[in-house]
Amino acid sequence: MTRQAALFDLDGVLLDSGPAVRTALASVATCATGRRTIPADLPPDALHRPRAEILTLLGVTDPDGACARWWDGALAAALPATFPGVLTGLLALRDADVALGVVTLQDRDRLTWFLPPALTDLLDVVITRQDAPAKPAPDGLHAALARVDVLPEQAVFVGDSPGDMTAACAAGVIALGATWGWHTPAALHTAGAHHLLPDPTRIGPSLLHHLAPIPAS
Repeated sequence: MTRQAALFDLDGVLLDSGPAVRTALASVATCATGRRTIPADLPPDALHRPRAEILTLLGVTDPDGACARWWDGALAAALPATFPGVLTGLLALRDADVALGVVTLQDRDRLTWFLPPALTDLLDVVITRQDAPAKPAPDGLHAALARVDVLPEQAVFVGDSPGDMTAACAAGVIALGATWGWHTPAALHTAGAHHLLPDPTRIGPSLLHHLAPIPAS
C-alpha cells in the first residue's frame, strides 16, 4: 500500500453549510411552535450545540419529533455550496492519484440530495454515521482508509471540530484543523490538531507535505 489519502469532514470543511443549518433550525422551530423564527433569533453558538438543545431553547417541546417531521425538508430548501477553492483543490489531489474521502455525521440517505454532484464525482469513499460509530471514535476513518487501501500514516484528515481532531489522532492519521469552519482555532489546537489550515484554498496537493515521504520500494 503506497497510495496516499486525504479525508475530510463535510459540514464546515468542504460545504459552507452553516447558513443552511441555521435556516433549517429556524424553519423547524417555526413549524413546531407556530411562531415565526428567523436565523437571527438563534444563539450565536447554535452550530456548536446539538440541534435538539437549540430547538428546545426556541420553545420546541419535542425537538426530536420536530426534526423527524420537518428537518430534511427545511434543509433541502437551502442547500449549501462548496467553499471557494474546494473543488479545484480536490481535483488537483485526484490528478495526483490521491484517494479522496469524506467521513461525516450526516445520514447516508440525506447525502443523495445534499451533496453537490460535482463534489460526489471526486470522492472515492463516503463514510456516514450509518457505516461506522460516529466521530470522535476513529472507526469511520479506519473504514474509509480500508476502502481505499491506504495506511493511516499515509493519510491526512481535515476537520473543523474538536471531535474531528480526536478521531484523527486516535486513527493514527495527521489531524489538520480547518479554521474556516464552525469551531475556533484554539479549540482545534487543544483537541490535538497537528497543523491549522487558514482557508479552504489550502485544500490541494500541499496537504501531503504534512506526511512522511513514501518509502522507496
